[in-house]
Amino acid sequence: MSASLVIVEAQALKLAPADRSHLLERLISSLDFDAELQAAWEAEADRREVSLATGLVTPIAAQEAMDRLKLRFAL
Repeated sequence: MSASLVIVEAQALKLAPADRSHLLERLISSLDFDAELQAAWEAEADRREVSLATGLVTPIAAQEAMDRLKLRFAL
């Protein structure tokens, strides 16, 4: 392991859990980059944004969504 990697690792471990999680997601996504898949997700995000903006769908709070999922799947 290179010295710079040891330093980066030590600094990363000092981060708050949420920041470490974000960093982990970014690192993993940098390894698994698929341009076609990325384009598909961006198109889906755009479609959902339009659905919200036009009132086709109504947003709900995250806790309500989780409660609905728990009921639906009996979690």
